[in-house]
Amino acid sequence: MNHPTLRHQAPESYDWHRGRHTAFLLVLAAALVCAVLVSLWCGSYETPLPELVRGVFGRAADKSVNTVVRSLRLPRICTALLGGAGLGICGCVLQSVLRNPLASASTLGISQGASFGAAFAIVVLGAGIQSGSSVSGSMSFTSPVTISVCAFVCSMAVSLVILALSRLRSITPEAMVLAGVALSSLFSGASTLLQYFADDVQLSSVVFWTFGDLGRTSWREVRIMALVVLAATAVFLVNRWNYNALESGAHIAVSLGIHVEGLRLWNVLLCSLVCSVVAAYVGVINFIGLVAPHLVRRMVGGNYCWLLPGSALMGSLLLLLGDLAARQVLSPVVLPIGAITSFLGAPLFLYMLFKGRDRL
Repeated sequence: MNHPTLRHQAPESYDWHRGRHTAFLLVLAAALVCAVLVSLWCGSYETPLPELVRGVFGRAADKSVNTVVRSLRLPRICTALLGGAGLGICGCVLQSVLRNPLASASTLGISQGASFGAAFAIVVLGAGIQSGSSVSGSMSFTSPVTISVCAFVCSMAVSLVILALSRLRSITPEAMVLAGVALSSLFSGASTLLQYFADDVQLSSVVFWTFGDLGRTSWREVRIMALVVLAATAVFLVNRWNYNALESGAHIAVSLGIHVEGLRLWNVLLCSLVCSVVAAYVGVINFIGLVAPHLVRRMVGGNYCWLLPGSALMGSLLLLLGDLAARQVLSPVVLPIGAITSFLGAPLFLYMLFKGRDRL
């Protein structure tokens, strides 16, 4: 029999938590808007912010402002938003379906597979650097499409191997992560061998690609990323209650009519697709998919109705802030975004690990 006091307190408690979580997501969204405006304003082309905002719509008084904003700054910002959102929400889903708080694209070997594919395209297929300077961040490749395709194919190959092992050997979610670590080591060693036999130009090309660069995408790549990330996000949001059920254990989820193995396999494959597309276009970006879900989880708990959109927003914010730091710390030198996210993510994750081990 329910106590009358409990019946009155429960709705209030739920409403309080819902309001708190909604407020947190709104704060994240507001911080993201501010970061977008700052990113739009920062750069060597000094223009008042209102004029830059008009340039987004092609209505700036100075036509060169329209060109700078719509051809250079806006694609970079959109790449950061989409790439960060994709990595953040995929990290959240992988940690749920694999029941492992350390699951991400890097721990599963997806990023390392992309690195090997890019190195293979550059060294073996000759898709290296054509011109430019690594200091200014303006290096261009002779065949960027070839590099992207090879990076995507190899990263997806890693995912298919892990899924095949899961299907054929019925390995546990923990073993799937261990298999990803083994494949990471394998592809890292293969990439090292390719670099050993590469000449100076090829070696610099491989190193520059693995740094990660948000400025190498055009509107065509942005549209492809938007299609993949938004479609995957819609699928993840539809399955949010299934992830909540998995939090109580696989046996509880099965009793609720959820096909746990099918959910796990298809979600791993979809996350691998998103992370592969992001890695193919911007290079290796570490720690976003690992740290973003944990930061949000500490604020909203384990409810995936809030955790999924929060992870996407946090991933976008972290990547955009990392790109801002990469462009402004030693301006006009553009630092590698992969190194910046690692510097930001590693200490933060270690802090969370030692200060809140029960929350991971």
